[in-house]
This record gives sequence, structure tokens and C-alpha cells, in this order.
Amino acid sequence: VFFSLKVVDHYENPRNVGSLDKNAKNVGTGLVGAPACGDVMKLQIQVDENGKIVDARFKTFGCGSAIASSSLATEWVKGKSIDEALKIKNTEIAKELCLPPVKLQSPDRLSPWTKWSPHLFYVHLQ
Repeated sequence: VFFSLKVVDHYENPRNVGSLDKNAKNVGTGLVGAPACGDVMKLQIQVDENGKIVDARFKTFGCGSAIASSSLATEWVKGKSIDEALKIKNTEIAKELCLPPVKLQSPDRLSPWTKWSPHLFYVHLQ
């Protein structure tokens, strides 16, 4: 499987890797993954008093496309409201990264981002 230059870039130079303080009231954490296929992802957002996402971090254990998807997702959600982040579709991430069809055909082979929803950490912010 050949990956696009965007996947390679986000894999070799991932953006926003790390963790936020999970005990902070304005930080939400989502954990998704399929340990059987090797992809596990933790995504975190930090929101300001107006509900805008001011920071996002991730830790992903998995394939290059999973890491690239996580990296891109954290870039895309920054500056958005939670409602705006909820509108990001897995297909938009896949299209932007030019993921090969094999990554989209089987649910077991989808990167964690395609299974992730900001709902996971929205619940933690209430």
C-alpha cells in the first residue's frame, strides 16, 4: 500500500502529540480503538469559556494512516466550536489524506478517527 505525501508528512511530523490535563474542567478526553487490529487512539480537546476548542492533543498507537488521521483531526478541530467539530466527517479526513480504498472498505481496517466522534469527549465537558 502506498500512502500520499500528506499521510507521510503527518506520520513523520505529527502535530499536537501529547496529553492535556485530564483533570481540568475544560478538557475532554476520548479513547477509541480496536486493540485486535492494533489501532488505539486518545484524543483530547480543551475549550475556552465560549465553547471554542483552543487546543487538541492525541496519542495514537497504530498504523501510519491512524497517526496521520489523528494529527490532521487535531489541526482541524482547533478554533472550532464543539458543534462545528461534530460536523467533521470521517470521509473528509480520508479524502484530505488521500487514504487508499483498502483503508475504507473494511471496518476492521479503518483508522480510529473514522470511528471517533467528538461526542466521546463532549460528554466529559458537561
